[in-house]
Parts: sequence; structure tokens; C-alpha cells
Amino acid sequence: MTDYVIALYIRLSLEDCKVDSLSIENQRLMLHEYVRSMPEGETAEVIEFVDNGYTGTNFERPQVQALIEQVRSSKINCIIVKDFSRFGRNSIETGYFIERVFPLFHTRFISVGDNYDSAQLHGETGGTDVAFKYLMNEWYSRDMSIKTKSAKYAKMQRGEYQSKICPYGYRKGDGGRMEPDPEAAEVVRLIFRLAVGGMTAAAITRELYKQGVPTPGEYKAAHGNTTYDISRTHGIWSSSSVLRILEDERYIGTYVMGKRKIVEVGSSHVRMKDQSKWFVIPDHHQAIVDKETFQQAQDAITHFSQPVKKRRDYPLRGKVFCGCCGHALTLTGEKNPYYFCRQSQVTQELPCCATKVNAIELQDAVLDVLKKQADAVLDDGKDIASSLSSLQSREYEYKAQQSALLDGKRALYEQFLLGELDLASYKEKKAALDDQLVNLDNSHATLKAQMKLAEEQEERHNLHHAAEREILKAERINSTLENLLIDKVLVFPDKRIKLCYKVENLFAPRLEVSKG
Repeated sequence: MTDYVIALYIRLSLEDCKVDSLSIENQRLMLHEYVRSMPEGETAEVIEFVDNGYTGTNFERPQVQALIEQVRSSKINCIIVKDFSRFGRNSIETGYFIERVFPLFHTRFISVGDNYDSAQLHGETGGTDVAFKYLMNEWYSRDMSIKTKSAKYAKMQRGEYQSKICPYGYRKGDGGRMEPDPEAAEVVRLIFRLAVGGMTAAAITRELYKQGVPTPGEYKAAHGNTTYDISRTHGIWSSSSVLRILEDERYIGTYVMGKRKIVEVGSSHVRMKDQSKWFVIPDHHQAIVDKETFQQAQDAITHFSQPVKKRRDYPLRGKVFCGCCGHALTLTGEKNPYYFCRQSQVTQELPCCATKVNAIELQDAVLDVLKKQADAVLDDGKDIASSLSSLQSREYEYKAQQSALLDGKRALYEQFLLGELDLASYKEKKAALDDQLVNLDNSHATLKAQMKLAEEQEERHNLHHAAEREILKAERINSTLENLLIDKVLVFPDKRIKLCYKVENLFAPRLEVSKG
């Protein structure tokens, strides 16, 4: 296998689909043609990374992340793109990778359309021309975002803009407009009838399970939409899903759009807008329930809607899960708090319906497990420190030998200049010293690799050691231990628990450092 690896990065956003020259196939043809013109291209291994349908305003793209990860693993020698905008339209992040990250890992970067090759810059930046192109690409994205939003908001005001995803109970009809989905719409009507009849959201979920009504995610999956993870639903509706349906004005034919906005261009984070800025148009599409039934349901749900409560902080908050169904366990009670699986309360058929554990006992059990495992593997790290010290001593020896050989070469050259050595003898002795230097450099490279591994292991050991010491001196579970160590605590019906750690291989046996 060749030692030189060339990565071709290709990106196409939804907006770019309108431009033929930016198609994936055209980008691929251009880049492969460029590779064939490179001296390295004849023997290089060429691999492709393609992000189809992703914006360039951020780096939250699966294939660009895979590319960067391989760069950090020193597996990529050269990256080639059609132009800077294909790699990214964010000037700060794009410049950071091209001018800081890639040079650090000795990865060459080529932008064909911009006539940019980092190998020709010899460690310098691309200058004002390159910086200007970064800014132009970012300005283009922001300008396009503003124009797209303006057009979308204008459509919302006219009631013409339709979301790609219909609410449960509706489907796309002619012209892309929403129309009732007969089967799911009947379930929506059933939920409203049960609410008007006085059932709470929890009671409605039990009734839906009893009647075998699939959850919205299960229903969509059965009709070909596999976007949702339904591995944990088991046919059980959540109370929050029921409440969202009962409070959604779209079921009476009211158009409601523009409730959220993206925090900034290129970001995937959104926040709720003030209700006064929503786009609301009554009688926009066919209703599933009448307005009178909807209002009766609103009057009914006020009796069992939960008031807004102040966030409570307590040990293991958000970390305790059911070991059977995978749902978060609910903490209840104040004097004698305990966790239980609310999801399984709708039926006794699930094995976790009886899952219940005292909160204080769970905290003590978790700490006891941590202490026992920490005590079993705790060591002072003397072997690691000794091995690293030995490698560092050998490093000094190599540098001393290298310095002596270089001094020998200088002395040899001086002897030649003074006429103490003829040319043939000089070349012969110089060649012998050069061979020794090459062998020494090769051995030194191996030693440096061993030292890097030893230093990484010492760093990991220090992190683990600090965590283990923190565990052993703790008297109770605290936020420091939780945030540092615990990802999840799985609780099973027989009160058995399983800890999932944030720190990989936290309690694994220590690896030995090669002593050479």
C-alpha cells in the first residue's frame, strides 16, 4: 500500500443543487483530473469524503468530521477541494483548519478553483486574497440566509408555506398541502373525546395502550418513515405526546408557523419566539376536530396540567434509567424519595412495571460500587514514571551521540580543508559517519514514538488516579463525581444496578509501558 494518501472532499448543499457545475459528479471529475496531473497522483491512494445536502456554514457534517478525524490520526497527506466554499463558508473555522490544524499534522491543502496550494506557501498564510475569499463565502451564506428567510416568512404570512413534516393525524395531499390522514386522524379524535370525558393524560395513555394504538413514531415507521427511534416505545404513549396533541390548534384547521428561530446562521440550535410573532391563520386547512370539542378539551386539561416547577437539584439527576425499557426513571416523594419506571405504569405486562428503588439506597450503592472498583485498581504510578524516566535518559544519550557525530563531521571537513586528508579518504570517512547518523536518527524516531505513548499513558494514569482518589475520599455522591465519571445508572427490577462510565476504561487494568 502507498504511503501517500490524498483525500478528495466534495460537498453539495440543497441550494447548490440548482447549479450544474457544483454537482457531486462534476466536482468528482474535476478533482480526479487534478490528481492525475500531480506527480504524487501516480502512486497515491485516493479516497473520497462526500457530504450531500449539508450547508457549509458550519462543520457539523458527518464526512468532514470523518476527514478531520483521519487528519488528526495522521492518515491523510493531502486534501483537495474544488474551492474554499466546498470545504466551508465560515471564515473563522475554515481559516482555523486550513492555516492551523492541517499544517500541524503536515497535511497539504489544495483548493483547485482558488489556485491555492499550502505546499507552495512554506508555512505562511494565503495572504489578503485568501482571507477575502473566506469572508466573501461567509457573506454569501449570510446574504442567502436572509433572502431565504424573507421569502419563507412572506409565504408564511400568506399561509402558503408548508412544513416538510406534518403533525400526527395529517399527511401531504395535492399541492403539498396538509389533509387528514384517515387512520391517524381517528386516533386524534379519540384522544380529544377521552379528554372531554374527563380522562387525564396518563389515563389516556393507558387507554391507548389497552386498545393497541401504535405511538406516532411507530405509526410513521409502519408507513415507511424510519426517522424516529422506536426501540424503547413498546406501544406506550407518553403523557407529553397526548398533551401536545390536545393543545395543538392545527387540529381545528388553524395555520400556526414560525414558532421558532435559528440562533445564528449555520447553527442547528433554535429558540422559541414570542407568541405575538407567530404566523397564525384560522380556517387554513381541513380540521380534524371541531372548535367546540377543542375548547372543551382545553377546559378539561387545565385540571390535570402540571404547574411550572422550579428545577430541583439532587444526586444522580437525569442519570437513572430503567435497565429494561431504557427510559429515565421518575423520582417521587420528599420524605422517602424513590425512583420508579413511569413508562411501564400503563401495563403489568412489562417486566419493569415493578421497578422501584429507594433514592438514598441507590446513591449509597453507586458510591459503594465506585469505591470498590477504585480501590481494586488504585496504584501510585511508580512503574509508569520509572519507564518514562528511562526513556527520557535514552533520549539524552541519543542527542549526545548525535552531537558527537556532527562534531566528528565538522572535524573531518576541517582536516580535509587543511590538507590532512585526501578527497577519497574524506568521502569514505564522511559516508561512514552519515550512515551512523541515519541509523541513529532511525533509532531516535522509534524512541520518540515510545516516549509519546508513555507520556500519553502517564497523562491517562494521572486523570484516572485523580478520579480514583476523589472516589475513595468521598462520603456521598456529589456533582463532581457525577459530572466526571457517571454517564448512566441502569436499574433493573431485581434492584441490580449497572454503571455506565463517562471515562473510558476507567477501572481497566493499567497498560504496561514499553521500556525498550
